[in-house]
Amino acid sequence: VGEQLIESEGAVSAACAAAMAEGVRERLRTDWSVATTGIAGPGGATPSKPVGLVYIAVAGPAETIVDRNCFAGDRQAIREQAVARALELLHDQACASVTG
Repeated sequence: VGEQLIESEGAVSAACAAAMAEGVRERLRTDWSVATTGIAGPGGATPSKPVGLVYIAVAGPAETIVDRNCFAGDRQAIREQAVARALELLHDQACASVTG
C-alpha cells in the first residue's frame, strides 16, 4: 500500500483494504486474495473509526469487493468475527464467479 494512500485515506479504510488485497493477488499471482484492516481495540479508536470497525476486501479475477463491518466485543471476538466474515465473503465471491 502506498504511503500517499495511507496519508489520504488512512490505514483503516476501504481503499487501503482494496489495495492490500489487490497487491497480494498480484505479488503472489493467485486467483483470489483477502485483506483486512480495522480497529480491534482496546485502543486506537477515533470518533469516525470506532473499535470494531473492520474493512474486508476480496480481490478476484473480475473485481475487488470491500465490505465495511462494525463488530462488537473484545479484541479476540472482533478478530474472530472478522475472520469468519472474510471467509464468508471469499466463499460467496468464488461461488458467484463459477455460477455467474
